[in-house]
Amino acid sequence: MRAVLQRVTRASVTVEGEVVGRIDRPGLVALVAATHGDGDADVETMARKIAELRILRDERSVADTGAPVLVVSQFTLYGATRKGRRPSWGDAAPGPVAEPLVDAVVEALRQRGIEVATGRFGAMMEVELVNDGPFTLLVDT
Repeated sequence: MRAVLQRVTRASVTVEGEVVGRIDRPGLVALVAATHGDGDADVETMARKIAELRILRDERSVADTGAPVLVVSQFTLYGATRKGRRPSWGDAAPGPVAEPLVDAVVEALRQRGIEVATGRFGAMMEVELVNDGPFTLLVDT
């Protein structure tokens, strides 16, 4: 699994004019993607990293502060751009494989008591955020 974590002051996801996910206070946006072969261990590692990395202000974590997380599926994180001008999506897990894995990350975060908002898997989403810092980090399992 792969995620881009962005420390934010607020963020939202809109699908077809409807806000489907929002955090209105400082926290994280986690753009999350799955690749072939990802499984339960990757889900647990990703949820632990999102919850416990000390990347919020004053070197604190989401788990330390009770900060919310907005999780958005983002298959394009596995786009390969080494050759040519058109990205290849072959490393991204197909929707029927990726969706349950992203959902499992959300559930693992919620089981830790973390407030989680989400986008809508497979939808064309408008993601708005105010990056705090700016602070952006790439996480791989």
